[in-house]
Amino acid sequence: MNTAMPVNQRGMSFGGFVFTAFVVVVCAIFGFRLIPAYIQDATIKNTFVEIAHDPNLQNASPLDIKKSFERHSAVDDITAINSGDIVISSDGATPVLSASYTVKIPVAGNISLLLEFNPSSDGK
Repeated sequence: MNTAMPVNQRGMSFGGFVFTAFVVVVCAIFGFRLIPAYIQDATIKNTFVEIAHDPNLQNASPLDIKKSFERHSAVDDITAINSGDIVISSDGATPVLSASYTVKIPVAGNISLLLEFNPSSDGK
């Protein structure tokens, strides 16, 4: 009869499991709250690039460019900025659109996250 005991046990204790589960849940909560802000920033940047490379808007006035952004933002449900927040400059014949804005995300009680975004059509 072989009754040899294992020398080393492997696995996770209950306390280690609870701690790991807590860390995973906290990370998931932060992730679910942050993802919409980053999706909106990517949408704004893609809209800026699309407007800047639109052949019909290459020599357009800033007012026409802002009206185009308003149309895009109505379709794409952009709420973080409006056309008044856009800074329009020129890189030769191509307009460069940029903006700077912050998003405040409440976490719990009086704890909030403040995210700063600077989307631009020039790829920076």
